[in-house]
Amino acid sequence: MQKPNIVFIFTDQQRSDTMGYAGDPVAITPHTDRLAAEGVVFPHCVTSSPVCMTTRASMMTGLQVYQHGVWAFANPGIRHGQSHVRNIRDAGYRTGVVGKTHLWVHGKGHTRDHLDEMSDWGFMDARECTGPVETASTGSTYLDHLEEKGLLDTHLGYLDTHLTGKHQQIAMPWELPPSNLPTEDHLDMYIAGLAESWLADHDSDQPFYLQVNFGGPHDPWDSTAEYRRMYNADEMPLSITEKSTGPVSQHIDLMLKGAPMKLGQMSEAENRVMKTYYYSKVTLIDDCVGRVIDALEGKGLLDNTWIIFSADHGEMLGDHGLMAKKVFYEGSVNVPCIFRPPGGAPEWQSQALVCHLDIVSSLIGIAGATPLETDGVSLVPLMTAGMEAPDAHTHQNHVLSMLGMPPEAFVMVRNERYKLSANSANRVPMDLYDLQEDPRELHNLVNDPGLSEVQESLLALLAPVFEKVSSG
Repeated sequence: MQKPNIVFIFTDQQRSDTMGYAGDPVAITPHTDRLAAEGVVFPHCVTSSPVCMTTRASMMTGLQVYQHGVWAFANPGIRHGQSHVRNIRDAGYRTGVVGKTHLWVHGKGHTRDHLDEMSDWGFMDARECTGPVETASTGSTYLDHLEEKGLLDTHLGYLDTHLTGKHQQIAMPWELPPSNLPTEDHLDMYIAGLAESWLADHDSDQPFYLQVNFGGPHDPWDSTAEYRRMYNADEMPLSITEKSTGPVSQHIDLMLKGAPMKLGQMSEAENRVMKTYYYSKVTLIDDCVGRVIDALEGKGLLDNTWIIFSADHGEMLGDHGLMAKKVFYEGSVNVPCIFRPPGGAPEWQSQALVCHLDIVSSLIGIAGATPLETDGVSLVPLMTAGMEAPDAHTHQNHVLSMLGMPPEAFVMVRNERYKLSANSANRVPMDLYDLQEDPRELHNLVNDPGLSEVQESLLALLAPVFEKVSSG
């Protein structure tokens, strides 16, 4: 029996709740909604780290952050360790990637200078771009494309004026104008085109594994004007701005102090406008996802292809007075997770607690590849058993997420109900939230004596992390 193809769509800085299938009242995401309607959704999926390079190292290796050691910047040495892509390649798959990998430090040169590195990871055909901001400093076929069309100065001028601050103050998120590129030449649309080309070039019976890595909806929220017009700011729900109770942890205090002063003074009107810019980029990428689905459908491949959709981390989007990521609030660490099996399946949602490493193990399982040494557990048996199975909503007992720079790193552990974070340097809990009673994370219960046993049990799960971080 022929092995199934695998397409893994991986976006950057995408919240799990800003899509139609997740119940968002305004999100326009018909193509991602289609994947959800034809597969299994895991709404409680947690990132390995709310930082780009760090979590991408986990996605490639199947390892926790404290195990692979990439706490901030890419480490070229780890590509010679284990790689799920290499194992899938060795299981007989043609492996490829289009778009952003962020597996090496950007800032000079061209993506083609790193083809050997992509090969080391296991990619047989890499057509790589950078993320949107990195296009200002690192060459790629995307910049070559813009130059050929006479649009490079237009693109770089936009970045220079509105993002780098060389000619004026850097725009706040609600002040950023739309991209002045034609829609078809937007970075994410270009990546969708790379995916279409890659699939068109595949003309053998060999099964394939293709990663489609979009640069958005990571900021800048630079969708074109046609996407901006799809949203009405007056209809946009506000971010979480209610006053919190309990102590402000060292971690959150650092992030709030590092935020621009204007962000703390953001009006409701500015908040709504800002969110329309993020949503418009989410919709642009959704259309890109639609192009990938259409390309598969056009070649008659949907009946023998798994489509998996996720993101590296979320986006705070003004919640709790914060932007971007690097915190353990749900907006930052909860990521989308959809599995559409070949031919589709009845739509259902599993409330099981899962993580990025489970996605990696699932990819290995689908391909019949050699397993990795990992804490991840394949979701395929759960999905195969179906929504009526006794364990349909049970998977991991707890999951981890972490960031920082040892010996001082911030680490988080959560089970089905509680989430606790601590500083590895002193092992003192900083935040404790009851996600069942307080899903918006407004009440830090770290000083509640009635939850001392809960704290102790969660801290015990972090013991091996503390030992490794302090010794490494």
